[in-house]
Amino acid sequence: MSRKIKFCLVFRDMWQSAGKYVPRVDQLVQIAPAIIEMGCFARVETNGGGFEQVNLLFGENPNKAVREWTKPFHEAGIQTQMLDRALNGLRMSPVPADVRQLFYQVKKVQGTDITRTFCGLNDTRNIKPSITYAHDAGMISQCALSITHSPVHTVDYYTNMALELIEAGADEICIKDMAGIGRPYSLGQIVRNIKKAHPDVPVQYHSHAGPGFSVASILAVCDAGCDYIDVGMEPLSWGTGHADLLTVQAMLKDAGYDVPEINMSAYMKVRSMIQEFMDDFLGLYISSKNRLMNSLLIAPGLPGGMMGSLMSDLEQNLLTINKSREKNKELPLTLDELLIKLFDEVAYVWPRVGYPPLVTPFSQYVKNLALMNVMQMLKGKERWSMIADDIWDMILGKAGRLPGKLAPEIIEKAKNEERKFFDGNPQDNYPDALEKYRKMMNEKHWEVGEDDEELFEYAMHPSQYEAYKSGKAKIDFLADVARRKEETTASTAVSTAPPAGFVGLPKTPQLLNVDVNGQSYRVTVAFGGDSGTSQNSGTSKTLASPQQPNNPTAQQNNQTAEGQPLLSPLEGKFYLVKGAGDTPVKVGDTVRKGQTICYIEAMKTYNAVSAEIDGTVTAIFFNPGDPVSEDDTLLTVSG
Repeated sequence: MSRKIKFCLVFRDMWQSAGKYVPRVDQLVQIAPAIIEMGCFARVETNGGGFEQVNLLFGENPNKAVREWTKPFHEAGIQTQMLDRALNGLRMSPVPADVRQLFYQVKKVQGTDITRTFCGLNDTRNIKPSITYAHDAGMISQCALSITHSPVHTVDYYTNMALELIEAGADEICIKDMAGIGRPYSLGQIVRNIKKAHPDVPVQYHSHAGPGFSVASILAVCDAGCDYIDVGMEPLSWGTGHADLLTVQAMLKDAGYDVPEINMSAYMKVRSMIQEFMDDFLGLYISSKNRLMNSLLIAPGLPGGMMGSLMSDLEQNLLTINKSREKNKELPLTLDELLIKLFDEVAYVWPRVGYPPLVTPFSQYVKNLALMNVMQMLKGKERWSMIADDIWDMILGKAGRLPGKLAPEIIEKAKNEERKFFDGNPQDNYPDALEKYRKMMNEKHWEVGEDDEELFEYAMHPSQYEAYKSGKAKIDFLADVARRKEETTASTAVSTAPPAGFVGLPKTPQLLNVDVNGQSYRVTVAFGGDSGTSQNSGTSKTLASPQQPNNPTAQQNNQTAEGQPLLSPLEGKFYLVKGAGDTPVKVGDTVRKGQTICYIEAMKTYNAVSAEIDGTVTAIFFNPGDPVSEDDTLLTVSG
């Protein structure tokens, strides 16, 4: 009898490998029955990774989204699967242990069956607690090997890691080939070694298509004993996404494997709905280049999940770079030229920071560090002149043990900045925090939610959750979609009707109906420079316009503020603090030179901005979460 191979549709990852966002919950619920009708999936990846942050950015409740999205699959007997970043949970930065444990309890009752836990450094100390949390919650613990190709990442390295995790209680192993650069023969050897030692432990293979190895790798791991294969489908397969279901099924069937049949009528229905979602608004965040295979990705090894958003971000980075080059009377760069510079710099940076596997968040850290180096050097500044706090934590060992050795120049820079290296358990750096957030929610009169799920959400994503609760997230999102729609229309000179639920970018202040936690608000949004008002039950409060901040602590007239301006080093979102419990600086505070006084969130990391002189803060020009451009005056300090 031929051996069975089962399929998992990585629906969340399909979207986030293509662009920035995933569908809204109403769209997810709409497409679920058609996915089920296809009849070929044993599992569907429903959530995890950036999924819940995206919900918050939409102004949606992510807990409601997970419950509604997983429900139809459970009713159909299809397992649901999510991604867990181990020490980082669902975000880019480390998470306290009590928040991680609550995370598993919440997701189980919301309908998630399997957690795929990976550590971006392959440090098993970060993964093992998740095995316990999963079992305590009644979930299947699938532990992942983050695959990359380097002198230290050998077949023996990955085999030993898998055996250690199985010994620690892992129910399944995932070969997480997040950049698709695993070589087929070596991947087959890893799977063969696991199955030889533990023939009854299921192995699942996940790969991205970009560099071109994925189909050969799928056949190699199946020949070695793999049980489940992650697949994508049109119009979001290939490119920075995953190998297409139809191709994989046909290949494995020809090889003699027992693979499920596909209801092609339902397949075409799902395919059409995906395109409809792209036409609605999601396509505005998907670069056309992400549909292409690119063997240039073999060298930098950047993962498909990151490349999806990278191309979108890179276009904005290019504008910033070319503004600077124009000031200096230099010729502008093209996107391809910038991409090659970035790839070359990744190849330079990666070995020097210890060969961290290029998977979230460390792929973003390496890419961001490389991009910052490129941008700074193009401006005539030194390499390594801007390193975000989270990147330093990786370098110093606070996030886990690096697989390789640091370059002397990095060690010397850390020494010069009096930074301390850490070799203990990474979790020890991040004390329990649930009670702090419970107290803050009580003070704000916010409900902690069914099974403490709202408490979990606040503790996992403090800044995004506050923006969601205030209604600012939805307003900013609607404005961004409207702006992109207008830019697209202007560039093509074709007038199109706005998508359902969204507004075109108006020239005058407009009234929007915004639902925040079941409460309807009438919101006036000005897209030029005027502030709007939000009205609820006869009361009114001033909101910041998406483009012009209105900060009650700020000097309202930028021209009259005294002191030295502190300029934004890059484009992103302005924050005074990284965590909800941190104390922000305010007008009148005394600061010292070199003190971190605010942050720019860009490329999924918080970049610290330090005071350039000793003095007193005389003005703050932006609200937390406001978008800023490079060289915007963030605040002023009088010496």
